[in-house]
Amino acid sequence: MPLVDLRAQYASIRDEIREAIDRVLERQVFIIGPETHAFEQEFAEYCGAAEAVAVSNGTTALELTLWALGVGPGDEVVTTAWTFWATGEAVLRLGARPVFVDVREDDWTMDPAAVAAAVGPRTKAILPVHIFGHPADVPALAAAAPGVPIVEDAAQAHGGSYHGRPVGSDAAAATFSFYPGKNLGAYGDAGAVITRDPAFAARVRALRDHGRSTKYEHPVAGTNGRSSELQCAVLRTKLRHLPAWTETRRRLAARYEERLAGLGLEWQATRPWAHHVRHLFVVRHPERDGLAAHLAEEGIATGVHYPIPVHEQPGLEGRDWRTAGTLATTERLSGEVLSLPLYPELGEAGVDHVCDAIVRGVGGAPA
Repeated sequence: MPLVDLRAQYASIRDEIREAIDRVLERQVFIIGPETHAFEQEFAEYCGAAEAVAVSNGTTALELTLWALGVGPGDEVVTTAWTFWATGEAVLRLGARPVFVDVREDDWTMDPAAVAAAVGPRTKAILPVHIFGHPADVPALAAAAPGVPIVEDAAQAHGGSYHGRPVGSDAAAATFSFYPGKNLGAYGDAGAVITRDPAFAARVRALRDHGRSTKYEHPVAGTNGRSSELQCAVLRTKLRHLPAWTETRRRLAARYEERLAGLGLEWQATRPWAHHVRHLFVVRHPERDGLAAHLAEEGIATGVHYPIPVHEQPGLEGRDWRTAGTLATTERLSGEVLSLPLYPELGEAGVDHVCDAIVRGVGGAPA
């Protein structure tokens, strides 16, 4: 049993995907064309945003968004170390200093109290991560750092919401990755930025395309972060299915919680104000590696997100960064978490198969 089964998803929408790709091949427009423009409009509508800008990948989305906010050398960006390296990497690439704060013990998202203690005169932005599909409490973060722009790393939270509002609603922008394994995944790299500010979207659009204003005029030095027509065609196709896929993920996650109760495992809490889109179902166990080995023996793949938090990455050596307070929760999580298989095609029978194997591994009676 794989951790993620992209073949099963493809089999369910094969004809739609081939039709979408054929549209692009017949048109012979491959970069920022009709599929990009249509996807931007459809994804913005799905996210409840005024604007969406399609870009080459999720890391580029982060870099372009911070760049468009004016983040650069001498600035600080308060973020979390409990995330993939790209979150901190985007800050470093702009010459700014990441300031790492801890996450909360229950929902594993950025702690607003820690943010309040980390903010200083050099703080240019707050960069929370909606980890595993659970949104950070962006309104609380905004209250902790009044007037500081917030950029939401929503790479794992397509369709998520906080306090009844879609992710990105209370921020300068939110960024998305469409890496193939995401809830909304391309067949290659792709990403997007959403914002309620058309002028900000225009800056991101210029920066993604060499700072271009017309075909041969470049008022600023941007980069090549342009979108692929093929990937946008795939994403448009999958976007139609995303609401149903998300509800299935949520139902299967609830089944995991029901079946695993009483076995001594813990998992990410869902706050009452959060719409958790369940990118991953992650459990905590003090003997994580032993449990993973047991499940592997039973033919069940697992993953670890993330065994090395960003502040412990060798890529920070010689770089300008700091922590604000202890990162004790982050460090405990990195040694205890295990991601279990979760994808819509898994079904309840698949969840039960995993849970039965866990029972055999940790002891206890099946629920």
